[in-house]
Amino acid sequence: MAKLIEVCNVACKKDKKHVIFSQLNFDVNERDIIVLQGKSGAGKTTLLKCIAHLNVYDGEILYRGGTAKAHGVPVFRTRVFYVPQRPALLPGTPRDFMATVASFQSRKLNSESDLANAMDISKGWGVDHELWDRNWTSLSGGEAQRIALAAAVGLNTAEVLLLDEPTSALDHHSTKLVEEFILNALRSPQNGLKAIVWITHSEEQARRVGTRFLRISTSGCEEEPLMPEP
Repeated sequence: MAKLIEVCNVACKKDKKHVIFSQLNFDVNERDIIVLQGKSGAGKTTLLKCIAHLNVYDGEILYRGGTAKAHGVPVFRTRVFYVPQRPALLPGTPRDFMATVASFQSRKLNSESDLANAMDISKGWGVDHELWDRNWTSLSGGEAQRIALAAAVGLNTAEVLLLDEPTSALDHHSTKLVEEFILNALRSPQNGLKAIVWITHSEEQARRVGTRFLRISTSGCEEEPLMPEP
């Protein structure tokens, strides 16, 4: 399996005296669904932001053997795509967000086609098209999560999705719809998606989606065996 992401001796600090984590070393390979585990405050979200080149960190994170700067940061962020737990923190509307991301593409794409694709995906998850023209802050938590995920998948530029509790605000039915779609996208040769790093606090969801499990702490990370059924 090809290495997509290499995390090499990565550390992140709140300040000079407070270390969030250090000495993180792991690879993300094609077809991986890595579930990040760890205590609250262990730095799971911080790690996703480091991988996405949204946080300052020490060490090295490579995508296909090159740094984010080597690829070009805007291009890198369309290939390694971070989906936040609370998209309401984004400015403007989901339609505005799609237009902004489309402007970063390394190859010319049809932004209206991308938007239509994302809107259709979200429609299948119970989100009406008109919600794409509402401000993020006016959407419910579940609506915002589904739209953010649909945008990430609908653009079809990401090889690695970084998902921060992407279904935490969804009911069981909507959660299963989202999981099924994302897993099918990962398996489809027509889709560009090749790997996922996924934060979830649901052990049941972790067992359903995960292929690898990494537990992080202040002093590093270790891989754990596949989670058994209770």
